[in-house]
Amino acid sequence: MGAFKETKFPADAPAAQKALGWVDDRFPLTKLWNDQWGKYYAPKNFNFWYIFGSLAMLVLVLQIVTGIFLTMHYKPDANLAFGSVEYIMREVPWGWLVRYMHSTGASAFFIIVYLHMTRGLLYGSYRKPRELIWLFGFAIFLCLMAEAFFGYLLPWGQMSYWGAQVIVNLFGAIPLIGPDLSLWIRGDYVVSDATLNRFFAFHVIAIPLVLLGLVAAHLIALHEVGSSNPDGIEVKENLGPDGHPVDSIPSHPYYTVHDLFGVSVFLTIFSAVIFFAPEMGGYFLEYNNFLPGDSLKTPLHIAPTWYFTAFYSVLRATTADFMWVLMFFVAAYVVFIWLKSRLSGMTKTVIAVIALVAIVGMLPQVLDAKFWGVVFFGSSVVILAFLPWLDKSPVKSIRYRPSWHKYVYAVFFISFLTLGYLGTLPPTEGRTIVSQVCTLLYFSFFLFMPWWSAMGTFKKVPDRVVYHGH
Repeated sequence: MGAFKETKFPADAPAAQKALGWVDDRFPLTKLWNDQWGKYYAPKNFNFWYIFGSLAMLVLVLQIVTGIFLTMHYKPDANLAFGSVEYIMREVPWGWLVRYMHSTGASAFFIIVYLHMTRGLLYGSYRKPRELIWLFGFAIFLCLMAEAFFGYLLPWGQMSYWGAQVIVNLFGAIPLIGPDLSLWIRGDYVVSDATLNRFFAFHVIAIPLVLLGLVAAHLIALHEVGSSNPDGIEVKENLGPDGHPVDSIPSHPYYTVHDLFGVSVFLTIFSAVIFFAPEMGGYFLEYNNFLPGDSLKTPLHIAPTWYFTAFYSVLRATTADFMWVLMFFVAAYVVFIWLKSRLSGMTKTVIAVIALVAIVGMLPQVLDAKFWGVVFFGSSVVILAFLPWLDKSPVKSIRYRPSWHKYVYAVFFISFLTLGYLGTLPPTEGRTIVSQVCTLLYFSFFLFMPWWSAMGTFKKVPDRVVYHGH
């Protein structure tokens, strides 16, 4: 083992410098700062789409801090939970502010994450060599969904209670293990005190620990391969005499200022929502949730919070009549693969056999529509993880793709937003038909991506990044 050598400073060196040197001799504090931000070189052509990563980190810290203060006064007991939230709102000094910061922060988190994912989709940030970054990000998204779901029950309001009842009952649609799985998740035959305690433990301890680990892995993977950019060019392939990419700049101070400006704008909007519209017309905090949970009184319309409603619409769209359309869609997709895919004959045969089993399973005599609704509900989320392998485009950024690709993305985004909006409304025959059309468009975007993403005339990607002052 090498001998320990302590950094020597001049006698007149500032005390702060000596203290930092003492820490650096025992812990790589300065090295971590330089590697992860201070001397981390990023492409110089970042635009406003690139502020959402740092904003997500800000909101994560905000949620953890406000959550700690809320747990100081919250009672995870079915008889006391609703009253403890009212106590926080009315009696605890500034408790109303902390609670609104946490509830608004949850919605803000999903808005930022959805925009962050949109940027990745537009600029191909999930493409090689960043597949693992995307997978870590997808895992973070799953954790956020779980965290939001478990936290949603804690106020013990009407919508919290019945929303948890509906979602947990969905697991009962799984053949053989469904009823036992639902019982295990609830800890009782109905949503009760046992359910509340389980959800509280997951929301406060288990999921945040996993989430922090995944965020760390996401950032380490990002800084290992380098950030993407709006042009989709690998800046590391063109190094300067100093060993750094010629089209990159140090994150500090340049992107520190860039992100601080984004933080200022975000906090202004965030504060305006907290002080003037914390319920956001019932989208951020449903009015039914200001009533205590009552197992004997079912709300007229039960729907999850807005950030789940797009996937919830997929679940509701899967009706018995729609199953026939889905069977035809699966059969047509297999025929398309046989005619257009370059896969081996064995792979095509395996796909055809799996599709045949699925079509037989979709028959009403075999598995009901509720089961397939849960399957498509889960698939609509999980399919996002496969983007790096579905996109076969020769370029990464939408800037250099054929112009008509933009319309494909537009149809996808409109379908997703329509599903999200319809999920907040009570179902009608007309709305169900629209949600079914949007569901087909949503899945078609991904399932046909290996073909449409490679079609058309692509623009030449420049050798150097295109920078526009902003």
